[in-house]
Amino acid sequence: MKQRIVIFEAEGGSDKGLDGHRKDTIPIANALRERGWDVDILKFRDEWADKIYDYAKDRYDAYITRVNPGTIPSGEKIFFETLRKLSDAGLEGFSHPDVMRDLGAKDALVKLVGTGLVPEDTYAYYTVEDFKKTFPKSISYGERVLKQNRGSTGEGIWRVQVIDERPYSPGDTLPLDTKLKLTEAKDNHVEYRTLEDFMEFATQYIVGDNGMLVDMRFMPRIKEGEIRILMVGEEPIFVVHKKPAESADAFSATLFSGAKYTYDRPEKWSKLVNMFLGRLPEIMENSGVMTHRLFGLPILCSIGMKTEMMPMF
Repeated sequence: MKQRIVIFEAEGGSDKGLDGHRKDTIPIANALRERGWDVDILKFRDEWADKIYDYAKDRYDAYITRVNPGTIPSGEKIFFETLRKLSDAGLEGFSHPDVMRDLGAKDALVKLVGTGLVPEDTYAYYTVEDFKKTFPKSISYGERVLKQNRGSTGEGIWRVQVIDERPYSPGDTLPLDTKLKLTEAKDNHVEYRTLEDFMEFATQYIVGDNGMLVDMRFMPRIKEGEIRILMVGEEPIFVVHKKPAESADAFSATLFSGAKYTYDRPEKWSKLVNMFLGRLPEIMENSGVMTHRLFGLPILCSIGMKTEMMPMF
């Protein structure tokens, strides 16, 4: 009997082609069919979750997810619950939602503190109280980047600069009326707010399911670009050099913000790729992936590194 696999997608979103699918969905499906699999592609909606579970649990041997949770109204919550139920029913997941959560959540950066792969002064705020208590001191040490856990393509990722003329020293707790310049990675647009106003605005990123903010040092060498390694399992396939737009405030390395992408073979970045592969077991262990019953990286995995962390080879 043929093995059967379902590929999940979401409706809409900027990642779809004219056929309504992500660019990689049909090639993945065709490659599996060539290898003897029966493949179906299903669109996921929150309101269809129970029906999709009932339909898929005894029909398929495995699932592949090509869903950006940002295109689903509930985000990852209902979708991941459905995937967990399917895994519990015996389907192999590519990838299991717990693996996606641990590798995809922004606080994976915090879990790598102490490894030399991220700056030591990288923090996560899980409560509004902790954020409002700590951030006024954190920002006194220099420009920071705050990253929300939800969203995609730079949404809710803010470069924070103090533009207040009053003197202060690193380690000071800045007053709430301190003037800030804020640049969002989504489109590099600039806003001006007080520290109090911005913190009140940013609490939206902490409340709710899986809410958090990661607070890390701004890395000015982002102007030289971000390096992203695309992998199938643990094998690097190609390297993307993502260089932000040339405008003065631009720091985002997303296509939507005007960044330029260059695609190279891994061999062109061999020192960087080999260094990363040598640290991969440590990254997996620290991020929590090794604690799950499904050991291994997602079938498709994209790992990004800023240039401060790695020399440009």
